[in-house]
Amino acid sequence: MPRVKNLIAALPEPETIDIDTLRAAIADGSVELVCVLGPTASGKTRYAVQLARSLGTGAEIISADSRQVYRRMDIGTGKDLAEYGEVPYHLIDIAEPGTQYNVYRFQQDFSRAFDDIRSRGGIPILCGGTGLYISAVTGGYDFKEKKPLSAEPSAPVSAPRTFFIGTLVSRETRNARIDARLDARLKEGMTDEIQALLDEGVPAEVLISYGLEYKFVTLYLTGQISYDEMREHLAIAIHRFAKRQMTWFRGMERSGVRIHWVEVR
Repeated sequence: MPRVKNLIAALPEPETIDIDTLRAAIADGSVELVCVLGPTASGKTRYAVQLARSLGTGAEIISADSRQVYRRMDIGTGKDLAEYGEVPYHLIDIAEPGTQYNVYRFQQDFSRAFDDIRSRGGIPILCGGTGLYISAVTGGYDFKEKKPLSAEPSAPVSAPRTFFIGTLVSRETRNARIDARLDARLKEGMTDEIQALLDEGVPAEVLISYGLEYKFVTLYLTGQISYDEMREHLAIAIHRFAKRQMTWFRGMERSGVRIHWVEVR
C-alpha cells in the first residue's frame, strides 16, 4: 500500500534571540533594520513591542500592514494601538478609507519613516504580516506605479541590512486564536465600525476590495449573506489567509532570506 504524503509542512525550529548580540550588530551597522514578521494571530505586534523595549530607548516600530494604514478601520484590522504603549509607531492611520493604498506608496512612506528614525539615532523595527510590503522594502526592488491597484518591480535598489525574526505558532493554536479573536471583534462592534464607513459614503465595493473582515461584513450588511454565513465564511477565509502568509515567508527563506523563528507565548 503506498504511503500517504504528509501535506502539512513542518514548522521551522524555534530559536532564542540574543538581545545583546543583536544590539551590538545594530551599533556596528551590520544590522540597519529589524523585521518582525509572522502570520495573523501569531503575536508579532506584542513581540515587536517587547523587542523595542529590550533594545532600549530609540526603538520605533514601522507597521507593514496593508490595511492598518486606513483611518477609522480599527477593529477590523486589529490595530490594538494600546499594545504599543510608550513605543512610537509609524504608517498606521495615514490614509482615508475609500482610497487605494499600494506597495509603491508603502515603499515611499517606509523610506521616509526609516530615514527619520535613523536620523535621530533610533532603531527601526518593521513589523507586520503583509509579505509583499515586507519584501518590497527589504528585497531591494524599485516599484514603479502603473495602476492604482498594482505595481511591478523593476531594477533593484539598495535595501537596508535586515535581521528577520519570525513569530512561530502551530496551525492549531493559530486557528484557535483566529476564531477567538474574530468573536471578540464582533462583540467589540466590528459590524458597527463597517456600517459607519458605509454611512459616511465609502462604497461597498471598495470595502469588499479590502478583503477578509471588510468583505464579508459588508456582504452581510448589504443583505447578501446572513450573519451566520458571514461568521463562518470569514473564519475560513482568515485561516486560509494565515496559511498564505506562512507560504510567503517560507518562500522568502527559499530565496535566501534568513528568518530567525521564535515562539511567542
